[in-house]
Amino acid sequence: MKALICGVGGQDGAYLARLLCDKNYEVWGTSRDAQMASFANLDRLQVRESVITRSMAPNDFRSVLAVLYDCQPDEIYFLAGQSSVGLSFEQPAETLESIVVGTLNLMEAIRLLRHPVRLYHASSSECFGDVGTTAADENTPFSPRSPYAVAKASAHWLVANYRDAYGLQAYNGILFNHESPLRPTRFVTQKIVSTACRIASGSDETLTLGRLDMARDWGWAPEYVECMWRMLQQDVPRDFVVATGEANTLESFVSTAFEVLDMDWREHVVSDPKLFRPAEISWSQGDPSRAARELSWSAKLNMRGVVREMVNGFNESN
Repeated sequence: MKALICGVGGQDGAYLARLLCDKNYEVWGTSRDAQMASFANLDRLQVRESVITRSMAPNDFRSVLAVLYDCQPDEIYFLAGQSSVGLSFEQPAETLESIVVGTLNLMEAIRLLRHPVRLYHASSSECFGDVGTTAADENTPFSPRSPYAVAKASAHWLVANYRDAYGLQAYNGILFNHESPLRPTRFVTQKIVSTACRIASGSDETLTLGRLDMARDWGWAPEYVECMWRMLQQDVPRDFVVATGEANTLESFVSTAFEVLDMDWREHVVSDPKLFRPAEISWSQGDPSRAARELSWSAKLNMRGVVREMVNGFNESN
């Protein structure tokens, strides 16, 4: 089996590459500029030499077509595109182009080449918006509240349209928040963990955050890429929510991180309204019942387990 991972250098791409290498796939991976990319995450997971890398700009159709023609993959995992909700408010045009146009180009290339392939598209829990304290499933209506969420929702429906109109074997994975030590520090979870670890080592800095009352469904990224792979092993393409089914506030996440390091978070953390987003989701929780029923998948680590693993990972790498 041959797999193409678009966005192989990111958190999910690197863990997925390791998973597929362990399953004896021939793994290809793309980055916008493979010659200049460091692929540090692949090095960290010790799979860099096992991945064939190529340059591909998802918003450039010729670039996409050329890589698919050369690779001729059995499975494609589209994980590329601008991935930060916060940054999408500052770069809305780039966010929409990289996600929506990238998804469209990939499906058009698949359709024109007529090579049988299964496509995983990284949809997002952000598409649901604020649904109160209800756990969202595959039938929950979308109500996006950020440029990132608007882009992901548009790409999600493009996948559904190409699946219905052209018979593409395309699957949407609606993943809720999933973390690991590979997260960059622009993500609040890594910001929390890395700052807490530095404070535990003697730093006198203060951790400054935005809202602490928002709730998220946090899972463990290596488990979630396993679910991506399981989706593509199903003969009938459909959409799946991937989540733990448990929501926790950011305050709880912060409290757990400091507790793991034997500290009281209240002595080191402040909330600054300047960091509040223009539009925020107060509560985000997923219902992974379909994944459990049809894919025999369920999350093993909840938020507290994720925090412990992130703390251990940070300390091991520093």
